[in-house]
Amino acid sequence: MTGYGKDVLENNARKITIEIRTLNSKQLDVNLRLPQIYREKELNIRSVLGKEIGRGKVDISINIEHKEVVTAPVINRSVARHYFNELQELKGLFQQEAQPDYLSLVVKMPEVLSPPEFEIDEEEYGELLATIHNAIEKVNTFRLNEGKILEKDFIYRIHNILDLLKQVEPFEKERTLHIKERIKSNLEDFAQDIQSDKNRFEQEVIYYLEKLDITEEKLRLKKHCNYFLETLANEHAAGKKLGFVSQEIGREINTMGAKANDFNIQQIVVLMKDELEKIKEQLFNIL
Repeated sequence: MTGYGKDVLENNARKITIEIRTLNSKQLDVNLRLPQIYREKELNIRSVLGKEIGRGKVDISINIEHKEVVTAPVINRSVARHYFNELQELKGLFQQEAQPDYLSLVVKMPEVLSPPEFEIDEEEYGELLATIHNAIEKVNTFRLNEGKILEKDFIYRIHNILDLLKQVEPFEKERTLHIKERIKSNLEDFAQDIQSDKNRFEQEVIYYLEKLDITEEKLRLKKHCNYFLETLANEHAAGKKLGFVSQEIGREINTMGAKANDFNIQQIVVLMKDELEKIKEQLFNIL
């Protein structure tokens, strides 16, 4: 589910800015950008995001601006002295008369200048976590508002499917009459065979009627739709469960369309499938 949250904490020592963006995804995928000093806390921060955001593609940016003077790089004197001596020997080896600027050369050598070593300030880390929590709350509020819109859309489309199911009834009665007339006509044509093997014929008639009957499919479809609405209303983070229920709804709709063998009913089935497909598309946005 898409979401956005930003929070800033500023005091006399520093300014902490957290910015979080989320996109739809079945799994949790976190892209975390944070200052080098907090790399050892990366797993903890990812754990917080996983617990409070759930799933989705999460892009989080953490920026800390220190207002105090930052300590200058540290000069490694022994390494610098080693490079200086080596350069002097190199000059003698090639018998160069010109005096090179050894200082500018030495400071460019590897490991001569080292960045200052910082230790994690636990007070600052606590402020960082608090700022992350505030940003996550804003993200979840954003997602909750979007979820309410999706909930209304789901309810609307499930009711559309139930209304379409009611429209099947008049065509179902007409279809049943046609089936009975067809069987009656066949009875007259095969009267002799019926007398010779009446039990077998009755079994075949029952099988034929059961094969074309869609009463059970209609009942199960109605139950699945009602269960979808109940789950939507009563359960938190029910995205996967709603996905399973929607699969059952689709199975009943498909079976009903295949068994009906009636143009009018199959048209209604197509409309049901269209509503269900729109539901499935949006279910990827639900946690």
